[in-house]
Amino acid sequence: MPKLVVKTHNKIKSYCKTGDEFAQVERYQDALKLYWAAWDLIPEPKQDWETSTWVLAAIGDANFLSGDYQASLESLSNAMYCPDAIGNPFLHLRLGQCQFELKKFDHAADELIRAYAIAGSEIFSDEDPKYIQFLQTKTEDIEIPI
Repeated sequence: MPKLVVKTHNKIKSYCKTGDEFAQVERYQDALKLYWAAWDLIPEPKQDWETSTWVLAAIGDANFLSGDYQASLESLSNAMYCPDAIGNPFLHLRLGQCQFELKKFDHAADELIRAYAIAGSEIFSDEDPKYIQFLQTKTEDIEIPI
């Protein structure tokens, strides 16, 4: 796996850290500007860099939290072509949630079951209960966290 130039990597991390701070106070558009600035610093081909995975995850998360499920789905779907994305329970969770919100219930179930299989019910503990309740309608083996 290629390594980014330290200066570039540090700039990307700085943009994302500040973006995360904006996201924590629900300033998602400000966060997205910084995440996209970080994305622009990643060399081509972007899908070859591990950094791309977490930058796209941040973009997808901010879009999801702001209610832009289609934009979130696109970013998270693109992240799945990057290193270490497949099998990342958070990415599968957010993908499933986006699919659910977009009324693509078969795809939602596929992604949510992946998140559950990897991380268990804990991954749903801070999420709207509708997602795990939906998943429970798809399989009897799902336990709803208390």
